[in-house]
Amino acid sequence: MIVTLEEMKQYLRVDFDDDDSLIETLITSATRLCMDITRQDEDAFEESENAKPAVYYAVAYLYEHREEADHHALTLTLRSLLFGSRKEAF
Repeated sequence: MIVTLEEMKQYLRVDFDDDDSLIETLITSATRLCMDITRQDEDAFEESENAKPAVYYAVAYLYEHREEADHHALTLTLRSLLFGSRKEAF
C-alpha cells in the first residue's frame, strides 16, 4: 500500500479511531482511481513521482466532501497531477 492509515490520518489531522475503516476504504479507492488514471499496475504506480501526493489529495477530497463529492472534478484534477506518469495505453 502506497499510503498507510497512519500517514493518511496525520495528513488529514485526524486523531481519533472512529473513521479508520472509512479512511482505509478511501485509501484503497483513491489508489485504484490513480492507478486507473495512470494506466499502471501497483508496482509501477508506486514508483511514480506523484503517486503519494495524488493519493493524499484524492483521499482528503473524498473524506472532506463525502456528502457532495464531485467525482468528475476530482478525476480531472488527478489527471492533471498524474499526466506525466500516464502511459499511452494499457
